[in-house]
Amino acid sequence: MLKTAQKEFWFIVGSQHLYGKEALAEVKAHAQTMTDALNESGILPYPLVLQDLAVNADTITNMMKEVNYRDEVAGVITWMHTFSPAKMWIRGTKLLQKPLLHLATQFNESIPWETIDMDFMNLNQSAHGDREYGFINARLNKQNKIVVGYWERPEVQQQIAQWMDVAAAYNESFNIKVARFGDNMRNVGVTEGDKIEAQIQFGWTVDYFGIGDLVQYVNAVTEEEINDLFAEYADAYEFVYGDYSAEDWESSVKVQASYEIAIKRFLDEGGYGAFTTNFEDLYGMKQLPGLAVQRLMAQGYGFAGEGDWKTAALDRLLKVMSHNQSTGFMEDYTYELAPGRESVLQSHMLEVDPTLAVNKPKLIVSPLGIGNREDPARLVFDGKQGEGVVVSMADFGTHYKLLINEVSAFEPEVPAPNLPVARVLWNIKPNFQEGVKAWIENGGGHHTVLSLNLTTDQIVSYAKLVNLEYVIIK
Repeated sequence: MLKTAQKEFWFIVGSQHLYGKEALAEVKAHAQTMTDALNESGILPYPLVLQDLAVNADTITNMMKEVNYRDEVAGVITWMHTFSPAKMWIRGTKLLQKPLLHLATQFNESIPWETIDMDFMNLNQSAHGDREYGFINARLNKQNKIVVGYWERPEVQQQIAQWMDVAAAYNESFNIKVARFGDNMRNVGVTEGDKIEAQIQFGWTVDYFGIGDLVQYVNAVTEEEINDLFAEYADAYEFVYGDYSAEDWESSVKVQASYEIAIKRFLDEGGYGAFTTNFEDLYGMKQLPGLAVQRLMAQGYGFAGEGDWKTAALDRLLKVMSHNQSTGFMEDYTYELAPGRESVLQSHMLEVDPTLAVNKPKLIVSPLGIGNREDPARLVFDGKQGEGVVVSMADFGTHYKLLINEVSAFEPEVPAPNLPVARVLWNIKPNFQEGVKAWIENGGGHHTVLSLNLTTDQIVSYAKLVNLEYVIIK
């Protein structure tokens, strides 16, 4: 289960003293009604907390300072109930260091033509207030999100919910720590990157550990712990012994159980939410971690193979954003080029994320042609279908770039009885030829994170928050 800190969002409603105490009391009552209804909708993933009315510069500035100070506050949602002069917002908005959403709505859905008068017009002038407030955010280059529509409509609430997930991930990004067990795979270009710049721009901390550091944890795992975890495997997966004796098969699986326990313990003690392994760095280990990595990804830890810390951190980030739903590390493997069926087979040596599984995984043991170690255990399954996004981050020396490709994943129709790894298949948008060409032209890597839960809009919202160049292929 993915574990993150509890978050909330502050709801700040704009107005001004010009309208008088009676009008402001009505504004506050409307704001409270909206807050309660949005929290009770069941759509928002985090609670909304109403604050004092934003009626002067000091109040606004103090609230924004408090937002920055409070770790539990992930961002701010503003609504201009009336006209709220924008110069009041300048200082506070400049100081705000957390995500901002401007909800362009009004309390009433329709204009009451039979009763409308100037009192109503003055009190309900969100259209007026939106333009004034929007101008100052644009002038300050705030990169805030704007959601437009009537606040009671589910589609509007869904947009707010999706942005909340982005904002929560943005805050979590500054807490992401990646443990690298071993270095990058030798002679591979896309797994390299500037770790200092990544920490400055994204908040990611990347630390190296020798394999011996992990082996000490593996050696400390008890037989009782291994047996207890093996029993969990029996409940969760279909055991497939293949050509192995039950004794040899079980022995191999229990090696992975010891790795799962040891890696998790290592990560949790150090506060790491993501990690990498490398089949070229296995000194002192019997197997390349396979099943162990898959199980940890299913629990919400970010991962990437071959020492690719950028993708591991990105995986953790998108798992937070998606609540660990159908989101995981991927690698491009081979093409299907038959006319009308063009697609890409995604997999990895062992480590395909079970959050993407459409069927009950099979637990198998099979040789691994690289790494020169014992036959490792892994989960084998087929991937889900659904609309999604594939994301990859590249370091171009002068800057980072995010590649975003929209895809349609589909369930495999033909069995692959000799394939000893999980598989995910997708169609590339706008079509195979244009999508592959654009990905290659823009320097997209072979390591990616796939999400069937997130949208391009959410990924772009995050990129804007961290001033990250991005390319959309769709």
